[in-house]
Amino acid sequence: MKEIQLQLNDAGHGAFVIEDGEERLAEMAIGISGENMTVYHTEVSDKLKGQGVASQLLARMVDYVRENKLKVIPLCPFVLAQFNRHPEKYEDIWNKRWHKK
Repeated sequence: MKEIQLQLNDAGHGAFVIEDGEERLAEMAIGISGENMTVYHTEVSDKLKGQGVASQLLARMVDYVRENKLKVIPLCPFVLAQFNRHPEKYEDIWNKRWHKK
């Protein structure tokens, strides 16, 4: 498996990506503002489908958030589903105040 890289621009927008040369095989698009990281969407190429790549991107993102003492606003359906399925794993980083129930 290729290494997951974090690519961020000066405005705090970017993605956790897996690339093979010029080809982007997977990405988790994010934005960082203040103490929050918004996760917008996760996309995995057909070449990597079924290999747990989205979960690897999620794990990398969670590690980064914890290392940098951020909170997550999970707009991405995949990430939100994981947070809802395993709230005990993500309680410390989930910005629930942002979500209007």
